[in-house]
Amino acid sequence: MTQFFVTGTGTDIGKTHVAAAMLRHWRGRGVKAWALKPVASGYQPARSAASDAGVLLAAMGQMTSDAVVARICPWRFADPISPDMAARRAGKVVPFDEVVAFCRAEMAASAVPLLIEGVGGAMVPIDDRRTVRDWMVALGLPVIVVCGGYLGAISHALCTIEALRVAGVVVAKVVVNGMGELPVPVETTRDALLRHGVADVVVFGSPAWEAWLVSL
Repeated sequence: MTQFFVTGTGTDIGKTHVAAAMLRHWRGRGVKAWALKPVASGYQPARSAASDAGVLLAAMGQMTSDAVVARICPWRFADPISPDMAARRAGKVVPFDEVVAFCRAEMAASAVPLLIEGVGGAMVPIDDRRTVRDWMVALGLPVIVVCGGYLGAISHALCTIEALRVAGVVVAKVVVNGMGELPVPVETTRDALLRHGVADVVVFGSPAWEAWLVSL
């Protein structure tokens, strides 16, 4: 069964946007899919529908409330900072082993396509010792890396991909997600990544992106 971990080269790069598009694609084909956003920073219960988990639930055709969000996002923190810092401000810690166990249980039980969305970028700290990369290593899922087209995006993408490579994480697809005013067309960013040896790069919303979704 199709299962991916969705990460990014940084925060607010469009991980949820890409994951939600995948969920809507499957739903449009009559395929029930599921997604998790186990850890979230900057979460406000009164605005649960606008949260990353709320967006994912909407893409799955689910009702959204704080209680429903808790089903796919058990570890939620109010401050919009790295999860280790947000947890510390709340007098808590992110229980890394419990996060991994939660994901593994969902992976084992799922009979439908499953996406697990990380938090922030691939090297964001989860606790005092572990990062999102350690989370990915523990799960062993192929990873979708979402990157942007802003100035510096190529360097951020190459650094992220290299960090995952040395840890033995399999990058299944790199998705260039153009947001805001860009210095160059997103296709130029894609072509630069290809020239630097990054395989399987697609531009979000392009025919290649659509063809990849159909192939899943």
